[in-house]
Amino acid sequence: MEYFKSSLKSVLGSAPTEDEPSGADTVERLVDRLQSSTLLSDRRDACRALKALSRTYRVEVGARGMDALRQVLEMDKTDCEIIGLALDTLCNITNPKAFDEEVDKHGPDHKIGEQFTEIFIKNADNVGLVLALLEEFEFKVRWPALRLLMHLTTNRLKDIQEIILVSPMGVSKLMDLLGDSREVIRNDVLLLLIQLTKANANIQKIVAFENAFDRIFDVIEQEGNAEGGIVVEDCLLLMLNLLRGNVSNQNFFKEGSYIQKLTPMFQLPSEIDDNPLTAWSPQKVSNVHCMVKVIRALVAPSGSAQSVANCQQIMRACGLLQALCNILMASGVPADVLTETINTVAEVIRGNINNQEFLAGVMAPSSPPRPAIVVLLMSMVNEKQPFALRCSVLYCFQCFLYKNEVGQSQLIQTLLPQGNEMPSLTTGQLLCGGLFSSDSLSNWFSAVALSYALIDDNAQKEQLLRVLLATNIGKPPVTLMQQCVMLLQQGNKVQCKLGLLMLLCRWTAHCTAAVKSFLLIDSSIAYLTALLSSQENNDDLQETLLQSMCAMLIGLCVHFNDNTVSNYSKEKLCNLIENRIGLERFQDAIGGLAKHEVYSRTLKHPQPSAKNTSELLLDHEFCRLAKTLEGVIIKSILDGSSRQSQIATPILPESVLVAQYKDVIREQDSQVQKLNQLTESLLKEKHELEAQVNDLRLTVSHLKDQNLVLRAAQTSLQSEEIMTSNATSSDDCTKETEKYKTVITELENRLSEYASMMKDYESNFNRKLKEKSEELEKLKKDQEDLLELLTEQDSKIMLYREKLVALGEKVETDESSVELDTDDQPESTNSIDRND
Repeated sequence: MEYFKSSLKSVLGSAPTEDEPSGADTVERLVDRLQSSTLLSDRRDACRALKALSRTYRVEVGARGMDALRQVLEMDKTDCEIIGLALDTLCNITNPKAFDEEVDKHGPDHKIGEQFTEIFIKNADNVGLVLALLEEFEFKVRWPALRLLMHLTTNRLKDIQEIILVSPMGVSKLMDLLGDSREVIRNDVLLLLIQLTKANANIQKIVAFENAFDRIFDVIEQEGNAEGGIVVEDCLLLMLNLLRGNVSNQNFFKEGSYIQKLTPMFQLPSEIDDNPLTAWSPQKVSNVHCMVKVIRALVAPSGSAQSVANCQQIMRACGLLQALCNILMASGVPADVLTETINTVAEVIRGNINNQEFLAGVMAPSSPPRPAIVVLLMSMVNEKQPFALRCSVLYCFQCFLYKNEVGQSQLIQTLLPQGNEMPSLTTGQLLCGGLFSSDSLSNWFSAVALSYALIDDNAQKEQLLRVLLATNIGKPPVTLMQQCVMLLQQGNKVQCKLGLLMLLCRWTAHCTAAVKSFLLIDSSIAYLTALLSSQENNDDLQETLLQSMCAMLIGLCVHFNDNTVSNYSKEKLCNLIENRIGLERFQDAIGGLAKHEVYSRTLKHPQPSAKNTSELLLDHEFCRLAKTLEGVIIKSILDGSSRQSQIATPILPESVLVAQYKDVIREQDSQVQKLNQLTESLLKEKHELEAQVNDLRLTVSHLKDQNLVLRAAQTSLQSEEIMTSNATSSDDCTKETEKYKTVITELENRLSEYASMMKDYESNFNRKLKEKSEELEKLKKDQEDLLELLTEQDSKIMLYREKLVALGEKVETDESSVELDTDDQPESTNSIDRND
């Protein structure tokens, strides 16, 4: 019981001051009374007094009384009153917030509650005691136990997650509280589960398996769906934690027909148009925000393509897409709700041709009726609309045209000459109007939106070349590309120019006809070259992006050039780049695009991430295009310039000195290779065995996770079997239990098998490593023996030479003839005698 003592010094950093000795003394007497008294009533009174002091003297009560309070939880389980008092006291001790009574002593930013939490959970059994007390129905026990768990979780989330994960029935006990008739307990357990399911896939799976979705939907329905209070929001936040990034739970949600249960939550009341202010309370707005986040978690572009497609199909079939479109077309919807709903519709239709066709057929209740797409685009090119709303419309339009060849073709057709049967306002007309408006943001939106119609569709790029525009009365019409180049050369804002350059880059990529049309426009290349070679404002983000985009467009004109424009053939463009811009500067300009933070941020997600208008510079689809073509463009430029360099530069012979150095390096490399062969073979075998062991460990970890979930399920089913042994469904529960027992047994067998395989691999690896090490040591020993023999041989040769010299013979050495002096003869003679 003394395991707290080692951790108290850090908590008792400041001793009680002299003007408050009675407080610390009182706490110590009460703790002694709580530990030593034999009467339950005395211990209960002591515990009640400690609770009263725990707010003002938190450090003293925690440091001296935590061990005694833990003993109460363990030894006095039958008395609800003292248990409740002990839990309340522990709640005060571990509270993450500062009490008003203690601010003056410790300051508002102290971490006393966190420190006491760390001490309390050092022994995981303490948390188990609190979890066990949740089974007590008495309110004075269950509620403070729940609050204590919340404090512990707030202070040490990851530690509590690990403890609860391995605690028998830990999650199940919490899930049972969702059915508690007392709302305060039900609501607090919702908050606790929201914390516990953060970034922990295993707890998320167990919670979902414990019928969490059914219980959450029951609470939401009881509270009034979207019209409900903050409890509905808490339920949706828990649901969002269970679904976001968890493929297993997403499949369970989809296969369990829970998507269909979302539809009624989006049904608008009939009186919404009559009194929109009361229909959209702040809490309802928050609820709808959470509701659409749940939908987006199921159809996020980063998810599995097959799973997303299945969810999209279900959402259309169950009327959920229709309900979302109704919100889009309804009046009185707050701007932020409308923005998030547009983003949600975008991801529900993205890449799904049936859902895209559904949105194309939605008509706005206007006079005359207009397609919903047209109404949305009208908002996008309207500079009076909120910026976030306009960005959401662009995202929705991007998703509407994503892998939608029919939609792309229909958009381009609205720009081509048609009969009088066409409606007065089309998507193409709206985009052209926005492209040539005085609002630079509308220019950017329209240029990017028009570029979506050209993605992976060269036929539409060639069709767009046919578009003619009437500029001034009495002047001939100009092509759309000519008008874009003219706007680019005018003194527009950089944002507008970036939008036009992205459209032109998309237009010319993979389309030689578009490249030819662009090159035939007067001063098109000259303008790009002048802008790229300019030295002004190189530190400005927008200007550097503008130069990178100019380099990208010139590069596209080189790479996709069919040499039909004689003045701007590939060779002449490469010469122009080399002479006017410089190859190094050109490479820096194109390569610098990927180095910008705005490029990295835009590339991460299809949805625009800009928070304000000044940050909206690049488009996701363009960044993907640039990433794909950057390398091939640079290669084309270098190839074009290198051919010219090879013609002008003679090949020089290698010098003798370089050849000698090569010979020396070659010889040294040969020696190094011989010395490293054995080491390389050993390292290779080691890496192979380590890779096999890592694969097995990953498999074992995965099986352990499955085993943990199934064990929780088995325990839950066994508990339900006991509770419903007299019910008609007892046989089904028994069968389910037996089925999970079989699965668990199989998993345990597989775990044993993989553990055995890992042991064999490690044994094999250690054996081989030992053999190779012994072989290496043997080789080293042989080398040492050889060196000793050589040394000994040299010594003998020297002795024999000395002996011959002593006898008066002349001895030839490798360098010269050597004859020892007579002064050295006695010593040499002695050496010969010793060897004899």
